[in-house]
Amino acid sequence: MAQEVVIPNEEVVLGEELDHVRLITLNRPRLLNVISSKVVSLLADYLEKWEKDNKAELIIIKGAGRAFSAGGDLKMFYDGRKSKDSCLEVVYRMYWLCYHIHTYKKTQVALVHGISMGGGASLMVPMKFSVVTEKTVFSTPEASIGFHTDCSFSYIHSHLPGHLGEYLALTGARLNGKELVAAGLATHFVPSEKLPELEKRLISLNSGDKNAVKSAIEEFSVEVQLDEDSVLNKKSIIDECFSKGSVAEIIKSFEAEASKEGNGWIGAVLKGLKRSSPTGLKITLRSIRDGRKQTLPESLKKEFRLTMNILRASISEDVYEGIRALTIDKDNAPKWEPPSLEKVEDEKVDLVFQPFKEDLEVQIPEKEESRWHGKYETTAYATSK
Repeated sequence: MAQEVVIPNEEVVLGEELDHVRLITLNRPRLLNVISSKVVSLLADYLEKWEKDNKAELIIIKGAGRAFSAGGDLKMFYDGRKSKDSCLEVVYRMYWLCYHIHTYKKTQVALVHGISMGGGASLMVPMKFSVVTEKTVFSTPEASIGFHTDCSFSYIHSHLPGHLGEYLALTGARLNGKELVAAGLATHFVPSEKLPELEKRLISLNSGDKNAVKSAIEEFSVEVQLDEDSVLNKKSIIDECFSKGSVAEIIKSFEAEASKEGNGWIGAVLKGLKRSSPTGLKITLRSIRDGRKQTLPESLKKEFRLTMNILRASISEDVYEGIRALTIDKDNAPKWEPPSLEKVEDEKVDLVFQPFKEDLEVQIPEKEESRWHGKYETTAYATSK
């Protein structure tokens, strides 16, 4: 596996058992609670243990410090670029975990304060209850660095109203707390100063009864009013442009809208879109569109193939160039290869979507009685080492 920076004795995930309540704290505040292999393993262990524990009824997850979670550990991916499949295990475990988060049997509440991006947001959106604040910032910016919208977001985004999913996936646009509730990506908005009090209230409730939990949250939540300039008020433009058949057509349509009066907001979004990896954009658009026709397990299996093919640089090394420019050298001047959309061949994009042999796919359990089967250590990847 790729080497990650590990501080001795650092507890990257805290798990507390408080009678019928279980509290998970993502505990890498200096690194904005990024998700490493250790984080994924601990989350999976806790969630499996507590789903099987009759005493555990309510699971609360939060982030330490000023972030919920900034998503995957990009440096871990970059450092593993020279070693074959160095990140395969953590990728497998994360997508397998995503399925179990979506289908979890106990009541879950995410208390989301600060940044919640990419894979980090996969610990928020699927929860029965996800509480956001005025300081919550959400985005799925993966396409811009030559990656794709993953951790079940090719499924989540594809089921958003209209073509908002394509817009969020391709542009990496940020949504605030109010917008998350309005878009259906969070359930409740609570002012940040009330979040500690809400946490105490939920712990004292000491129950996983969904109606009781909902009522408790609603004691603190407020109705959301979108700001006038919210992107969610631009639905007709987004649906018009992001319904087009290709990334090039989307950009052309968006450019046409940008020239119209009152559409000044489009300029900055368009600039970001044009600076993104052409390969990442093409893969991402297709993945979101495929997601509309796929089940959650099918989407996660597809995402695993895409991630492994991208990390293997099977058609482009853009993901490593994107991470270099963003987080290693921080020059924000990536040199994409191929450098333009027209040079990214559709036949090449087809290659990264090809199914793997059945025993090399993510093993998502189909039967209820074996729902925690399919772990990495039982797969062909682990047994063939």
